[in-house]
Amino acid sequence: MRAVVVIPTYNERENVVAMLQALRSQVPAAHVMIVDDLSPDGTGGLADEAAAELGQVTVVHRSGKPGLGAAYRHGFQLAFDEGFDAIVSMDSDFSHDPAVVPTMLRLLEEGADVVIGSRYVAGGGTQDWPLRRRLLSKWGNRYASALLGAKVRDCTAGFRAYRAETLRAIEPGSTAAEGYAFLTELTRRLARSGATIVETPIMFKDREKGTSKMSGRIIVESMLLVTGWGVLDRARSLRRRLTRR
Repeated sequence: MRAVVVIPTYNERENVVAMLQALRSQVPAAHVMIVDDLSPDGTGGLADEAAAELGQVTVVHRSGKPGLGAAYRHGFQLAFDEGFDAIVSMDSDFSHDPAVVPTMLRLLEEGADVVIGSRYVAGGGTQDWPLRRRLLSKWGNRYASALLGAKVRDCTAGFRAYRAETLRAIEPGSTAAEGYAFLTELTRRLARSGATIVETPIMFKDREKGTSKMSGRIIVESMLLVTGWGVLDRARSLRRRLTRR
C-alpha cells in the first residue's frame, strides 16, 4: 500500500527532526507530511531542512484557522488528492512510537479499514501518568464509547492508520470539532459507517521535550461535544423507530 504519515505540528522544534528520522528508519517506503501551523519557534523551517536531507517528506506551512482538527482536515485532503492508499495520523512528540507504524500498516493490508493505536486493550497502557489522569482518560473513553455506540476502547486516540477510501467516505473535511474532540468525531463517523476497526496495543508516554497542548478546556469541550452527539444519535434512532411503526 502506498502510505503517507500525516503529522500536525505547532512549536515542535525539539522533536520534529528526530521524528522524521525515526519514521524514515521504521517505514522507509512511506511518505511523511508535516502540517505546520506556522509555528513561531521555527518548527517549519527545521522540517524543511530535514525534508531536503531525507526525501519523501512534504512540509505544509498552513495559514488560516489554527488547530488540530483544521490541520488534519488539510493534511487528509492533500493525501486524498495525491492518491495515497493508506493514511497514518500521529503526534510529533514521541508519545506515539514510530516503531508501531509497520504493524498498523500490516493490519490494514490484512483487512482492517482502520487501525487504532490503543492504550486500553490488552498489552497497551500509559507510562508515567498520575492516577488522576489515568482514571480521567480511561473513564472518559468508556463514556464516549458507550454514548456513541462505538465498539472502540480508545475513542480519543490520535495514533491511527486508515484505508484512504474509508477515511474519504466519512468526509473528514465536513467535521466541525477542533482539538482532540476532532478524533472522537472521526471515531463516531467511522463506527456509524460500519468500518472494520481494529485496535492494536501501544504504550503511550508523555513528551520528554516541548510543551503539551492538552488543557482542561480541551477536555471539557470534548466531553460536551460527545454528550451532544450521543443525545442527537439517540433522538434520531428514536425517530426512526417511531416512523417505522
